[in-house]
Amino acid sequence: MTAHLKKIAAELSIAEKQVSATVGLLDEGATVPFISRYRKELTGSLDEVEVAAVRDRIQQLRELDKRREAILKSLTEMGKLTPELEAKINAAETMVLLEDIYLPYRPKRKTRATTAREKGLQPLADTILEQMRVDVQLEAEKYVDADKGVSTAEEALAGARDIIAETISEDADTRAKMRALFIEKGTFQSKVITGKEQEGIKYKDYFDWTEPVRTAPSHRVLAMRRGEKEEFLWLDIQPDEDEAIALLEKQFIKGNNQSAGQVRIAIADGYKRLLKPGMETEVRLFTKKAADEEAIRVFAENARQLLLSAPLGQKRVMAIDPGFRTGCKVVCLDEQGKLLENATIYPHTGAGGTVQAGKDIQHLYDKYNIQAIAIGNGTAGRETEVFVRGLALAGATVVMVNESGASIYSASDVAREEFPDKDVTVRGAVSIGRRLMDPLAELVKIDPKSIGVGQYQHDVDQNKLQTSLDDTVISCVNAVGVELNTASKQILSYISGLGPQLAQNIVEYRDQNGAFKRRDQLRKVARLGDKAYEQAAGFLRIRDAENPLDTSAVHPERYTLVEQMAKDLNCSVKQLMTDDKLRKSIPLQKYVSATVGLPTLNDIMAELAKPGRDPREQFEAFSFTDGINAIGDLKVGMKLPGIVTNITNFGAFVDIGVHQDGLVHLSQITNRFIKDPNEVLKVHQKVEVTVTEVDVNRKRISLSMKGDEKPQALRKTVERFPVKPKQQTPLPETDIAVKLAALKNKFK
Repeated sequence: MTAHLKKIAAELSIAEKQVSATVGLLDEGATVPFISRYRKELTGSLDEVEVAAVRDRIQQLRELDKRREAILKSLTEMGKLTPELEAKINAAETMVLLEDIYLPYRPKRKTRATTAREKGLQPLADTILEQMRVDVQLEAEKYVDADKGVSTAEEALAGARDIIAETISEDADTRAKMRALFIEKGTFQSKVITGKEQEGIKYKDYFDWTEPVRTAPSHRVLAMRRGEKEEFLWLDIQPDEDEAIALLEKQFIKGNNQSAGQVRIAIADGYKRLLKPGMETEVRLFTKKAADEEAIRVFAENARQLLLSAPLGQKRVMAIDPGFRTGCKVVCLDEQGKLLENATIYPHTGAGGTVQAGKDIQHLYDKYNIQAIAIGNGTAGRETEVFVRGLALAGATVVMVNESGASIYSASDVAREEFPDKDVTVRGAVSIGRRLMDPLAELVKIDPKSIGVGQYQHDVDQNKLQTSLDDTVISCVNAVGVELNTASKQILSYISGLGPQLAQNIVEYRDQNGAFKRRDQLRKVARLGDKAYEQAAGFLRIRDAENPLDTSAVHPERYTLVEQMAKDLNCSVKQLMTDDKLRKSIPLQKYVSATVGLPTLNDIMAELAKPGRDPREQFEAFSFTDGINAIGDLKVGMKLPGIVTNITNFGAFVDIGVHQDGLVHLSQITNRFIKDPNEVLKVHQKVEVTVTEVDVNRKRISLSMKGDEKPQALRKTVERFPVKPKQQTPLPETDIAVKLAALKNKFK
């Protein structure tokens, strides 16, 4: 265990005691948000990214230990474990190296080499591999035995070469060198399958494509693999064959005699038949894993930015799910998002329908004193926006809302439970309206994979994607905090220490006993024990609570400390929270103890200053350019406002109000060089772009932000959030460059 702590500390460039404390807290059941927010003194103020990295790495190392134990047990049972082999296994630092060491001993299906061994040809193979100066023909004749299936000396030599080929291909040192060669000098080679040129036109860029394995970006790796899976592309991965065989010969050829000649033949055969296919499979998995992790990182960061979009807040909202022939579904919601009334209007079916639709909107707008109108950005969205703006509703704020995933929500169990007597279109409109009011509270009801951000999310490891997205949602929900008396069970389930069942129990308790007046009432909720309360309490808020600290992110375990501060200043806690001068007069050093340090005290002061504050940015209304509603309306050179909808490694997609997002390539985002669009942009950011190319037939729009950068087009640093994007150095088990460096160092 100590070795693991040291290893993680070195890899993450943090102190061993920080790792030790974090692992201890995790093993006790503490969550990542709780540890990073409320245990700063123990962890040395590690943030969520660092805590999660410790969690993931210790899990990797423990899984490695389990596999090591299983291999040692297997070898012991087979009677093949020697002190030397045991030392190698115990020294293996990666799963790949561990499996390489075990490979020659692992039970396997019958091979040409096992058949040759059954014929008694292992001694002949050993003699040849040692490259003794013998007449190999005469030596082979010693093993001719019709009863064993060896009829001629050539058959004996062929069998011996099969044994040698397998021995070389299973040698751990050889595999490590070959793996490094495939990664460092291998290339992806992709070609179109004959006859699929037209059908697979979307993969045209890869019809005759070659790219080094070590530099291929994740999106191209996943694109080539998808093209291969859909049977439009043929994909191969290999280094120069002559170089690979020369590397093997350098390792195994010891002289220039008849035996060496047989080894050369075995090497060529072993590389083509065993090593190359095996290494290609490994590198495919290896590059797929690396590409998955990069794509998942991009997806999770995009999801995080979308979840943390600025909320409109508690306003009375009219939401419209647009449609042409089937009409537009209209719903009116109160300040808490409760459905008040729904209707269907037909503004796009003719003059009569348009007039009546206008009257219906005006009537509902006045009846419910609507403060904002949310319009879905799908089919008929821009046309509906133009129609609504044309009504000149007094004081109306009209906002286009990204409706990705709204249809998923409307058909879900959650939506059916909320609105059992409403059809899917009404549910979808409600979701659109609630997204405007509070994106986070509404989007947590939808599978994150369905909210329309990311790249190739359906091609990556779904379990890892789900874990990363769950981490992201949990991080966002706990960073913002939740109002205990109005939160849905879906958002409550993401609170640290809760989960679906406890969230359901909280809602049931609230329904049966009325609103919570104090945080400590949570202890009365069924099955919510001390540990869950400790983990969750600080992230739950109670507006107008009996104890003013219950409205803040100050943890109940620190209430006594705050009360002592107030007592020392001869004032109430309420006065301490409302009087800036009183707070500034507190000598924080006085309250430092063995368990409470300045990081926690500073956090408490920040919370007392703005209890229950929403750390998200302020909402700003946005509208697209009038008259630009379809791709055919675009002209090269137009400058248009837009909203960033998705960020990838190669650029950002921007909605400019024409039902087709345009691409701002990485090279067109800014005048200066950047490696990652996230350096400048974030999802849901408002930007100004210039149209540089329009391909109506392929529905492709190219945009640029260069040459006209404005402050609002640059990414704002969200310092209020304790969570940073996952841009730290990837862990050694998953990063190609790190693995390659380790291999080079080991075998140089």
